[in-house]
Amino acid sequence: MRRTLFLWLAVVFSISVHAQTSQTITGTVTDPDHAAVPAASVRLLSPNGAQVAHTLTDQQGQFSFQQPCNACLVEIQLTGFLTQRVAASREDLLIELHVAPVEEHVIVTANRSETPAVFVGSSTTVISKDEIAARQALVVSELLQSTPGVAIIRSGGYGASTSLFTRGGDSDYTKVLLDGIPLNEPGGAFNFGSLSTTNIDHIEIVRGPQSALFGSDAMTGVVQLFSTRGESETVRPQTSFNLEGGNLNTINAGASVSGQAGHFDYNVFWSRFSTDNHGVNAGFADSTAGTNLRWNLGKTKLRWILRDDLSRGGTPGQTAFQPAITDAYAHRGDGYSGISIENQTNRFWNQRLTYTFDRSRQRSRDLGLDPPYVPSFDGSTAPFEFSDFADDFVSDTRRHQLDYQSNIALGSGGSDWGQHLFTLAFSAEKEIGAIGDRLSGPASTTHNSLHEVGGVFQYQAIIGRLSLTNGFRVEDHSLFGRTVNPRSSIAYLLRQGGGDFGATKLKFNFGLGFKEPSLVDLFSPNPEFLGNPRLRPERNRSFDFGVEQRIWEDHAKVEINWFDNRFRDLVEFEITDFQKFEGTFFNVNAAKANGAEIILETTPRSGLKLTATYTYLNTLITQSSTPADPIFGVGNGLLRRPRHSGSLGAIWNWRKLTTSSNLVYVGRRVDSDFEALEPPLTSDPSYTRWDLAGSYQFTKHFTYVGVITNVLDRSYMEALGYPALPIAFRTGGRFTF
Repeated sequence: MRRTLFLWLAVVFSISVHAQTSQTITGTVTDPDHAAVPAASVRLLSPNGAQVAHTLTDQQGQFSFQQPCNACLVEIQLTGFLTQRVAASREDLLIELHVAPVEEHVIVTANRSETPAVFVGSSTTVISKDEIAARQALVVSELLQSTPGVAIIRSGGYGASTSLFTRGGDSDYTKVLLDGIPLNEPGGAFNFGSLSTTNIDHIEIVRGPQSALFGSDAMTGVVQLFSTRGESETVRPQTSFNLEGGNLNTINAGASVSGQAGHFDYNVFWSRFSTDNHGVNAGFADSTAGTNLRWNLGKTKLRWILRDDLSRGGTPGQTAFQPAITDAYAHRGDGYSGISIENQTNRFWNQRLTYTFDRSRQRSRDLGLDPPYVPSFDGSTAPFEFSDFADDFVSDTRRHQLDYQSNIALGSGGSDWGQHLFTLAFSAEKEIGAIGDRLSGPASTTHNSLHEVGGVFQYQAIIGRLSLTNGFRVEDHSLFGRTVNPRSSIAYLLRQGGGDFGATKLKFNFGLGFKEPSLVDLFSPNPEFLGNPRLRPERNRSFDFGVEQRIWEDHAKVEINWFDNRFRDLVEFEITDFQKFEGTFFNVNAAKANGAEIILETTPRSGLKLTATYTYLNTLITQSSTPADPIFGVGNGLLRRPRHSGSLGAIWNWRKLTTSSNLVYVGRRVDSDFEALEPPLTSDPSYTRWDLAGSYQFTKHFTYVGVITNVLDRSYMEALGYPALPIAFRTGGRFTF
């Protein structure tokens, strides 16, 4: 009996030991913001450090090992993060990776799915929430000024028309998104003048054509803004208020409430900014409000995003050449909303369905008649007198978009055939617009719509040190029919690890981009600028390559990129009847842009981050409807694209003090006075702008803030005729409860 009992206990014990040793080892890897980290290298190590097994985390940051292993360690490694080792356990591991001194980010926009930057071949820049908080910029365009390959042109003070040029492309060649909601007007134009930084968590900029992922308007790049979400740092809701004031009669105020209650997180915000700017009729005021709500149902998540932006500003004109227009103003109202349903069907299959709606209503009005004037500047004078004309221009555009995306992951990354992700996406879009001058009557108003249906296929593979992304988008447009835009991107880790000479990444990209013509180009009924429904989309062929090198034990990184863009079928206005001053639009122009970007990031000591960027840009008009024109003729550079530009940035966190310094240099660029001055002004001189910001946390609930812009009080014009703001400051406080 005793022998039988002993044998029975021995069998039970051996089964128990076998069950323990063969227990699956599982875990989830996150970053400091608790977001999942995909494609991180995970190694299972024996007690003596030998590798037992290897895998990669999936799109949810999860990993698993089936091998039995006693007293083993789990090592997680990803370039841009600190390598971490933890003891293997039968419990599900939750491992938070800490960022390296020069950090990397998990990027969404580059591939329409979360991808660590080390596996992204495209040239990308991320403006983090810490940088946004440190720099204290009021509008998004100020943050984008230091981005390599990007030029920002603002025609005056805050609220003035503001354009973005990416890698030499036109100002309507960059797709702008807010949490996946398209913000561009039909035809690609987007005015950054009133886009506030309120409730923006971080910004991703992807340079190079991305029409294979996002369709029209992504000719030379994509800028995507991500809203702040509610967090579960405390059980109670977090409430914050800010109030600042400064010279030029500037006031900036805001409030927000955010938090998480069970499966529901929320963020509600409001802000108000007003300033007189500088000069007559230059005042600007903007109000922004919205919400970001999410309901987590386990495998299914529902999210609703709403943002409204109302602004009004005076439009005094080119005051460097003429007296200010005293009664003209521009009023703008933008509304964006998106509802998404995301489902993690199983570990390998993720689906998302999104409906978005955006509306932009802009009104530019000048009903009074100012006295006639003769434009002049610095010895140049127009040969005749100019008169003021009344106008009441309205642009009212709307967009409905339905988008479905499915991601299917195969492979663990531990085998020779690697980890693979297939993305299928389908979208349907309708754009509606009414654009025209009310004083000219309804007959001259453009009122029409466009319809597009598109499908995306993309294949991503991570095989050892190689990351390969290939895809294409097929789009069927209601006017110009079907377009196919491919994209290929490669990233290869020539060297891994740390040390004085750390990880080396080589990258190469090729892609095609396109942009649909605007509603006015296509449908304008006004005979003075008659629309042409036979227009083809504008197109771009681009390729670029680069290298990223980490040095000094991840305390510094150098990146060098070279790019080449070839633009064709550019839409240009041509006069068809000189006696009646009538004309229309044709696909007649072509141009090219190539250049290089150099980026240096370093953290020489804890809490101090230094960045330096330089962009060389060579642009050339190769085909023009006015080949002999001194500005727009063949052989000239493209308008307002500087050949040389760069920036120096520093952010220092020391105890309760945070300071930020940002210096931007913009070189000479082709421009025009557009006022018939003699001799004409054909270029804009270089300028330097230096901004400083600082904050000090006096208590847990109160932080003092202060900002000085244009510290050197330089006089310059980003666009000819429109003087930039002089030195300005504001100061105040933030209260958090």
